[in-house]
Amino acid sequence: MKLLTSIILTAYLGYVVGVYTNFPWWFFVFSSALIALAIRQSAFTTFFAGFTGMFLLWVLLAFFKDVSNEHLLSQKVAPMLSLGHSSVLLILVTGLVGGLVSGMGALTGYHLRRIARAIVSINLE
Repeated sequence: MKLLTSIILTAYLGYVVGVYTNFPWWFFVFSSALIALAIRQSAFTTFFAGFTGMFLLWVLLAFFKDVSNEHLLSQKVAPMLSLGHSSVLLILVTGLVGGLVSGMGALTGYHLRRIARAIVSINLE
């Protein structure tokens, strides 16, 4: 249940930060880290939740943008990245970039939680 909650929150907050604010495109990293701080999970699960939430969000957003302009832009950009004329492959690469960045942000939040817990336990001794 924590995994599904983390995935949904990552996608939701990533969407809110990306669409309703004027922050740079990578600012969703902080929301991914915040979710990882708030929901305690293992390192792998934390990375997986951050990756999956943002991967799904970016793939869906790229797909809808691509369909709305009849694949014109993606078929011109894909050859620049040596992807042939494949719109689908470009969309998956887009999702991979967003997922990796978000996963690393979530993993950073996980490690910040561990560091804070270690500092608190040292101060209590």
